Amino acid sequence: MGRTSDVYYLPADGDLLATVAALPEAGGKFPAVIFRTPYQSDHVGMTDGELAAWAAREYAGWLDAGYAVVFQDCRGCGKSTGDSMPIVYERRDSRALYDWVRKQPFYNGEIYLIGRSYTSYVHMASAPFADDVRGAVFEVMDPELYNWHYLNGIYRMNLYGDWQVGQYKKKSGKEKNYTRDSFRLLPLTDYTRTVFGEPIEDYDLILTHPDRSDPFWDTPYGGSGSRDALKNAGFPVLQTTAFFDIFFGGVLKAWRDMDPGTRARSALVIGPYDHADGSDGVPITFPDGSVFGRFPGFERGWMNYARGVGKAPFEPGKVTYYELFSDEGWRSDDLPEPGRSVTFTLGGGERSYIYDPADPTPAKGGLSHNFGGTYFLDPPGSRSDVLTFRTPPFGEDVHAGGNMTARLAVRSDCEDTCFYVRVAIEKKEGDFTLRDDITQVSNFVPRYVPGDVARLDFTFDLCRFVIRRGERLRVDVSSAAFPQFVPHTNFRGLFSKQTKARPATNTVIGDGSTLMVRYY
Repeated sequence: MGRTSDVYYLPADGDLLATVAALPEAGGKFPAVIFRTPYQSDHVGMTDGELAAWAAREYAGWLDAGYAVVFQDCRGCGKSTGDSMPIVYERRDSRALYDWVRKQPFYNGEIYLIGRSYTSYVHMASAPFADDVRGAVFEVMDPELYNWHYLNGIYRMNLYGDWQVGQYKKKSGKEKNYTRDSFRLLPLTDYTRTVFGEPIEDYDLILTHPDRSDPFWDTPYGGSGSRDALKNAGFPVLQTTAFFDIFFGGVLKAWRDMDPGTRARSALVIGPYDHADGSDGVPITFPDGSVFGRFPGFERGWMNYARGVGKAPFEPGKVTYYELFSDEGWRSDDLPEPGRSVTFTLGGGERSYIYDPADPTPAKGGLSHNFGGTYFLDPPGSRSDVLTFRTPPFGEDVHAGGNMTARLAVRSDCEDTCFYVRVAIEKKEGDFTLRDDITQVSNFVPRYVPGDVARLDFTFDLCRFVIRRGERLRVDVSSAAFPQFVPHTNFRGLFSKQTKARPATNTVIGDGSTLMVRYY
């Protein structure tokens, strides 16, 4: 009877959500794979016929595989009406769409969810999932909202911050008063009024709750609905991430938090690149490193496996990952904990620098905590507010794994301040950044007295990489990483209510500071 593709406008609190149902043929019943996105701005000028034709072309591979495809523009995006307000509507709108699918004549009793980055979150927000959800592909997405905003209480302005500006009321036509320096506004509680000309309740609340243990993060605005979305999903879930993906740590945690039954049927894939799974702009290219290039068609392959009609493209219950700088490349195992470790003392006595929030230390790339992937570090001494330390050369090839850690013995002449640590591997092409972490003195000494010695612990996201004989690791210490994180004001107290900032003289006691590397 031929394929069909029809456009519907589903009511939602007075708004209308543009929805396309594309079917392999008229009159049949099919498993439904569901896509929701805020990113198709080009849909705005399309006629319904053009939108239907677009969906039929865009998802032809799914239709060929026998799936009905349901696509929806998120509220206030594409051809959907209303105001785009990130996170706020996704739970109710996703659930309403699933209920609509269940009432359609093409529905065969099976729903499959798919998305990449935020388009995965729109589904995660609908948890717990109903029994007819039989499988999912959730790519490069952390279900825990705290991690979108903070690392150890330091605001990640280059993650949700930048993105939210572009998404909030994106079709209103109202100009936004935003630059990267908007996040240096004092007090930062004025941020939404200054940038958008109006308060935004959910965002204003986020800026006043930097502590992960705060009860705010157990509320809907804090993402309580999505945090444990995958924990007891009960169906095969494919997660993807990358060692330099902005959501790497949260994706890995979601994998490890799964109940054993769900995890045994699921899989996790970790590529060597960043959020975009591409080598563009990456200083070192990893052979055969792209997930999409190495495993073509894996998304449909996973859904077929979830349906019981095909072999899984990745070994269920395992992590498939690319070991950086190894001869083997792709591996698959349980990411076992390394059995050995080596600890290096940074040495060099006491070294001081002046950290000025008015001129925060810049940092190229976001590594695994912000957009931007990885870069080569600037040469040592490029800035006076960055201290560089190096380990001795390794005497043998080492397969490093697990979480590297660092401990800094520090002093400051301010009652609170920030320290940022970045670890790189010395390659012939340059010092290739691997991992970073940031914290503030008050996280370890709540009533710090200026001049006292404080000991700060840093735990870096897991990474799997090979250190070749003769190579060294490099450790850079500073007190800012702009524009990745909001600069610390060097005053104690809630960062978003600080009304002034001042320079700090910060000292690292090298002989009391260490880097620990775990290896196999």
